[in-house]
Amino acid sequence: MTEPAQATRLQALREALDTGTMRQVRRMIAALKPAEIAHLLESLPPPQRQIVWELVDHDDEGDVLVELNEDVRGSLMRDMDSEQIVAAAANLDLDDLADLLAELPETINREVLRSLDASDRLRLETVLRYAEDSAGGLMNLDTLTVRGDVTVEVVLRYLRMRREIPRGTDAIYVVDRNNRYLGSLFITSVLTADPEQRVSEIMDAETPAIAATTPAQEVVTLFEDLDLVSAAVVDENERLLGRITIDDVVDVMRDEANHSVLSMAGLDEEDDTFAGVGVSARRRSIWLGMNVVTAFLAAWVAGLFEATLEEVVMLAILMPIVPSMGGVAGTQTLILIIRNIALGRMDGANARWLLGRELGVAALNSAVWAGVVALISSFWFNTWTIGLVIALALSINLVCGAASGFAIPLLLKRLNIDPAIAGGVMLIMITDVIGLLAFLGLGTLILR
Repeated sequence: MTEPAQATRLQALREALDTGTMRQVRRMIAALKPAEIAHLLESLPPPQRQIVWELVDHDDEGDVLVELNEDVRGSLMRDMDSEQIVAAAANLDLDDLADLLAELPETINREVLRSLDASDRLRLETVLRYAEDSAGGLMNLDTLTVRGDVTVEVVLRYLRMRREIPRGTDAIYVVDRNNRYLGSLFITSVLTADPEQRVSEIMDAETPAIAATTPAQEVVTLFEDLDLVSAAVVDENERLLGRITIDDVVDVMRDEANHSVLSMAGLDEEDDTFAGVGVSARRRSIWLGMNVVTAFLAAWVAGLFEATLEEVVMLAILMPIVPSMGGVAGTQTLILIIRNIALGRMDGANARWLLGRELGVAALNSAVWAGVVALISSFWFNTWTIGLVIALALSINLVCGAASGFAIPLLLKRLNIDPAIAGGVMLIMITDVIGLLAFLGLGTLILR
């Protein structure tokens, strides 16, 4: 559903809720897919959300829960008893069930596992063995496999006998007698090949399988680089475990994009947009607290030059310019480096070149903008010395900001800290302190 269509649907649903026409609301919900219902639930304040959730068909509850972000899913599940949760989980695909089990209490987990037959329980354990953000955690266990020595006619009879194939299947995987992956047999090849040809003659042995331990971001890169619609997932012995389809990859890309945008503000993409005031304030307070520390540090640096500020008032007027310009320049580099790290484009070979490029850009920009600000300041206060001070300080802080924006994400990555979350706060602290030290220090030396 497009964004305008979602907005229209949400508006119609709200109007129906406001007028109390529950029959109309029920009909509207019944016409939606689970992902669309999840989007609507996330877009509603808690009182209306609970009303809509109670109208969702019980057979769809599990699929809707999987599509919701963690906060909203947790709030809804807290009001469900164990029997409801087990019933909702019973209708899920095993890969979706694996995602849900991670958030359920141990007692309910045991009930869910007891409800599965031995075969499904074993397959579920296979998925749970791998991290959620890995190929094994993303994979779907529903695959079609054939041997390479059978004919296309045998494959066609096999498909007709099954009557249906897993959703999103574009290829059948060719395996040996030990279930080791050999290649992919695309459905289009099955439909167009000579029925007497053997699978080994028309399969694509070049289509790579993805190791189950591969990080999700690398999976996205593989799909992008190779234009894949689906890919086989194998264990360390090349045995076929499952498959990843393009819709799984789109979910990862969407989550990464949300994470990148929200983390820069210290927010989490799994947070409930309509969470209570207390909960939201508590989550954001840590970042406000860190900003207070940064602000007091900058104020302390300014306080070291109190005597200079009392004598040269124009320094106080121009003081905010230098930290601000350095922060902007540093943020541009910071975002660029974080993006390249996320896309796997940073390594030792290109990092040095990129650092040189960023320092060069900062030097060129500092020459241009330091000159502009110096001219304006000199005419404003009718003295060239203030222009010299602010030009030198701007040049220093712009270059330091670019260097910090480059180094901070690499340092945080090495410490296993998400650069998108902590990088911005550290950069502001550095550019504020260096900017004030450079400007007020130079002012003290030159103007007093």
